[in-house]
Amino acid sequence: MLKVEKKQYRLFALYHSSKTTFALLLIIDKIMQPNKKHLIIVGGGFAGLQLARSLGNSAFDITLIDFQNHHQFQPLYYQVASARLEPSNISFPFRKVFQHEHSVEFRLAKVLSIEPQQNEITTSIGVMQYDYLVIATGCTTNFFGNKNIEANSLAMKTTEEAIEIRNHILLNFENIMAQGNTNDSAAMTIALVGAGPTGVELAGSFAEMKKKVLPRDYPNADFSALRILLIEGSPFTLVNMSSASQKASREYLEQLGVEVLTGLTVSNYDGNTIFLSNNTTIACKNLVWAAGVTGNTIPGISKENTIRNRYIVNRTNLLKDSNNIYALGDIAYMVTPKYPNAHPQVANVAINQSKLLAKNLLRKEKNKPLVEYEYNDLGSMATIGKHKAVVDLPFIHFQGRFAWFIWMFLHLMLILSVRNKLAIFFNWAWNYITNDNSLRLILRPRK
Repeated sequence: MLKVEKKQYRLFALYHSSKTTFALLLIIDKIMQPNKKHLIIVGGGFAGLQLARSLGNSAFDITLIDFQNHHQFQPLYYQVASARLEPSNISFPFRKVFQHEHSVEFRLAKVLSIEPQQNEITTSIGVMQYDYLVIATGCTTNFFGNKNIEANSLAMKTTEEAIEIRNHILLNFENIMAQGNTNDSAAMTIALVGAGPTGVELAGSFAEMKKKVLPRDYPNADFSALRILLIEGSPFTLVNMSSASQKASREYLEQLGVEVLTGLTVSNYDGNTIFLSNNTTIACKNLVWAAGVTGNTIPGISKENTIRNRYIVNRTNLLKDSNNIYALGDIAYMVTPKYPNAHPQVANVAINQSKLLAKNLLRKEKNKPLVEYEYNDLGSMATIGKHKAVVDLPFIHFQGRFAWFIWMFLHLMLILSVRNKLAIFFNWAWNYITNDNSLRLILRPRK
């Protein structure tokens, strides 16, 4: 009877969406479910956002905590960094996302530690109690302990870092013009370390900028000597994709003028010189580090419950030695028959784990048996430039113009809001027709 009444109240709220109605609905929910359990989700990436949306307006009081006030669509960071999209196009404020899901509260904070015995977390805004805790903090850039590289290179794991890359590269071009010196080999070199999707896509974007944008923006300068380098420790680009995609991606990059250096690692970088593993050096003032990631762990969980900075979880995403703490997505290390070395750290895994965990938490509250997770790989893809992309599906691999359109369509469909879809589509269509854009803004915070 309560379920029927609750649905009726929500229908009423849907048709009469005033502040008074929502306030009334909150009071009714409290009366109907006075002992709703408190679920805290730490991190609003693909995993945390999907879980909160799946459980919104459910039997839980949900608090989503993130140190940023917005969700970021990471696959398109490289387009922000190369001045193709504005950051607002791929950023979605949490409070806007959850405007109509009254059981979800957002808190802008950093989680400092977890106290599993007390069922509480310490944050930058205070201590919070939980009945269930879900860690979905994702990954950050892995500099492999090299402090010089960390201090002097550019990373791209947040919107702010993507903007920093854009500012740095555009300022570099302006400094070259101000000095009237295109013979400065360090300034005239852009290097990207790591030939995964991030490195490959960003290298292709900068190569297209060199060919199609710089001659228009700087008609009195010769940027033909600008070097775009892609450095990779393995023998291949896109090492986790098929051999056909590896071969095609390298060919596309070289067609665009990118110098692909495989089988080499960067041992050090001081801001002006790259030191390579073969004892050679490259003068460079613009180095983007995309060579690896490491988990964003939180103090309080025993190191025995982690592997390579990922929390060990069972197949329902429950942390080892816990009965109410879960980990999702990139931060979770789950061993399954198909993936004995844990799942790849990709968005599809995070989203699907979150959907299943939402169902399992509801099943657990009703004392129903839980469902174990297994990842079905639907494929992977990367884009290198206009009409240049590679797509690996379970039963077919293809490259070129059709792969490029598939990449664009699927990424556009993953964008959250209709407004952002339209904005991105307009920018892509304009770039496609004109081979240019008007987004090359240098935006620096005032001190």
